[in-house]
Amino acid sequence: MTVSSDLPDDDRPPPVRLAYDRHTWKEIAHLLANLPLALAGFVYVVVMISTGVGLSVTVIGLPWLVCGLTGARLFGRMERARARALLGVRIDEPSPLRGYGRARGRERVRTRGFLGWVWAGLKDPVAWRTVLYEFIRLPWGVLTFCVTLVGLFVLWPGLPYVVRGLANADRVMVRGLLSPSDELERRISELESDRGVVVDTAAADLRRIERDLHDGAQARLVALAMGLGLAKEKLTEDPEAAAEMVDEAHGEVKLALQELRDLARGIHPAVLTDRGLDAALSAIASRCTVPVTVTVGLDERPAEAIEGIAYFTVSELLQNVSKHSAARTASVDVWRTDDRLLIQVQDDGQGGARLDGGTGMSGLSERLGAVDGLFVLDSPAGGPTVVTAELPWRQRGQA
Repeated sequence: MTVSSDLPDDDRPPPVRLAYDRHTWKEIAHLLANLPLALAGFVYVVVMISTGVGLSVTVIGLPWLVCGLTGARLFGRMERARARALLGVRIDEPSPLRGYGRARGRERVRTRGFLGWVWAGLKDPVAWRTVLYEFIRLPWGVLTFCVTLVGLFVLWPGLPYVVRGLANADRVMVRGLLSPSDELERRISELESDRGVVVDTAAADLRRIERDLHDGAQARLVALAMGLGLAKEKLTEDPEAAAEMVDEAHGEVKLALQELRDLARGIHPAVLTDRGLDAALSAIASRCTVPVTVTVGLDERPAEAIEGIAYFTVSELLQNVSKHSAARTASVDVWRTDDRLLIQVQDDGQGGARLDGGTGMSGLSERLGAVDGLFVLDSPAGGPTVVTAELPWRQRGQA
């Protein structure tokens, strides 16, 4: 007696055998625990709904009901954990309650106030599916508890088959009612996490630009203004000294202009805007401390945002090649496959690069993940190091 044909291959238990193995004992434990847990869940949802509906004519009725639905979510989390531990069913956790706040880094920020929280809680599909689950679990819990308990004394030889059938029905029930509602909900959860990464990255970039302006070009311009002021005072008294000071100021102007150009290149290089990835990546490669071969096989240019991410990804990877790889040569390949832009940076250095190695790899991985990209690092000790990045292809001018 099996119902396992509806289960994904990764979640199917091993074939049932007459002998009692650890999987069978886990399923027996799950079925025997169904009754007390189902009773607790049933009592909770009945009390929660009845009191919430009864108090709905008062101010505290709907907030009470929302609090009860939030508690139902906790019951659902406990049941998913029990199914993972005893039935081997891997179920993703649903996304947090939406409508109450927005993600900012690792914090939750209240944006819609009390009424937004109440409305989001009342229409929470995860909580209501958990309530339905707890309602139907009580008769099912009574059935599975009684059959399993009696089977331990009467049906001992054939009990593994009976237990497997009941456990498979439990697996289907848990998957149907306690899983995230659909792929969209899982995608929303991913996007909420990615949004925090994008916000943090943008804030870090703004702080870097502010620091570079303050410590670089701004400081030079202040020194230049002071130098020109002193030169103006000495112009009539000591023309030669004033001329020397003007020459120094001229040198400071050149350095300030170069720093501003470098800063502008770090924000968005003009060569990328004017001539595209091929020329921009060749310019990056020319500044690398090792010879770099650049091959860009694109018939058209991608969207500006994707092109910029590709540029800065290669730029940071080549900086790592210069600083950490001890390589003799490196290569950059860029091409398009269907709706993906692929980038591969390879060097013949010492290898051993890691995502948590402090070389910025983890930051690159997070940035690409925030735009639905992929980042794959292959760097065994002794080399070579191969980094493959994928970005979604969007047409130029497409939002």
